[in-house]
Amino acid sequence: MQKQKHAQYYEGILQLRNPTKEIISFVRKETEKSKTNIAKEKRLKNGIDLYLSSQRFTLQLGLLLQKRFPGILITSRKLHTISKKTGKRLYRVTVLFKYLPIKLGKQITFKGMKLTIVQIERNTIIAKELSGKKHKIKLKELAGLVLS
Repeated sequence: MQKQKHAQYYEGILQLRNPTKEIISFVRKETEKSKTNIAKEKRLKNGIDLYLSSQRFTLQLGLLLQKRFPGILITSRKLHTISKKTGKRLYRVTVLFKYLPIKLGKQITFKGMKLTIVQIERNTIIAKELSGKKHKIKLKELAGLVLS
């Protein structure tokens, strides 16, 4: 881990969209456990951005969120600087986790079909029509749907 230069130093941004209180609580507990510093918090209309001092932890936290809660995980990195000492490229990561409020047994309308969610996997759900026909749907396809 690199030496922190100041309290505002960060290596990664965790973007939470549509987070529940449970998700925010989970993130705070995991951050405390790892002793990772939250350099800055930005509250937004549809979520929160947390600026974290560890790039590795930011990526791990995104994977933990995806395992525990249904949602879409997108990671990216951006060149921050080039080290004057080593010539290495130093990146900052951004991890976006968009929570989708889906639950087993919940009914949704997708492409004109009335479906019931019977299984939730990491990136997909399996939903069943009344006739019993099953459909495998990627979570990204559900992102634009209004789920209530």
